[in-house]
Amino acid sequence: MWHLYLLLDIASLSVPFLFSFHPKLKFYKLWKYFFPATFIMMAFFIPWDIIFTQQGFWGFNEKYLSGIHLGNLPIEEWLFFICIPYACLFTIYAFKNLLPKFSLSKKVTGIVYFSLQTILIVSLLYFYDRWYTAVNFGYAIVLLALVYNYKRETLQVFFPVFFILLVPFFIVNGFLTGSWIHEQVVWYNDAENLGIRIGTVPIEDSIYALTMLLTVFVLMEKFSEKYPSQEEIS
Repeated sequence: MWHLYLLLDIASLSVPFLFSFHPKLKFYKLWKYFFPATFIMMAFFIPWDIIFTQQGFWGFNEKYLSGIHLGNLPIEEWLFFICIPYACLFTIYAFKNLLPKFSLSKKVTGIVYFSLQTILIVSLLYFYDRWYTAVNFGYAIVLLALVYNYKRETLQVFFPVFFILLVPFFIVNGFLTGSWIHEQVVWYNDAENLGIRIGTVPIEDSIYALTMLLTVFVLMEKFSEKYPSQEEIS
């Protein structure tokens, strides 16, 4: 099973990649925004990942890996930060293009935002001494506040699709955290998180996914405004 993590990466990427060339989607035309945005996200998330791995806050089961490492991270973990955002951002833009009315009203967006921020802030105040919870929730609080105050319409589009994406997210992360297989591919030190799991997935992972994807989405939207394609100009 050494190839399991790699297979999950490839499987997550394969269908969105193939449909990127569909004439009604043309996601390939957004690559010039996606890849810079993703690399900027990785510039923050990869060092975070490396430090947490070194400190034993989480780690990887070599039985499910190819054995190739960059830094102290398996190559599969590096690919995770490309394959998963690609699949998810493809989905967000597919909804945005094919179902432009599939978005939340400003009122509902505000309710979701303030509810989520309240949960994150209260959790952070009580569990500030748990590293995964503290860094994860702290970044989420700042990111959400900035987006809500300066680019609120982004959340109107992002939130409803993200809630749908949580279904495949929990399936993929379920495999990584030990659901349906004998051992965990990625293990967590529960002393550094809330210890609350949905199935085998730590609750913090859902916020981790939110911030990772929202970071890329906001940057893509920013880049598309600053460097519009010729089709958008015309």
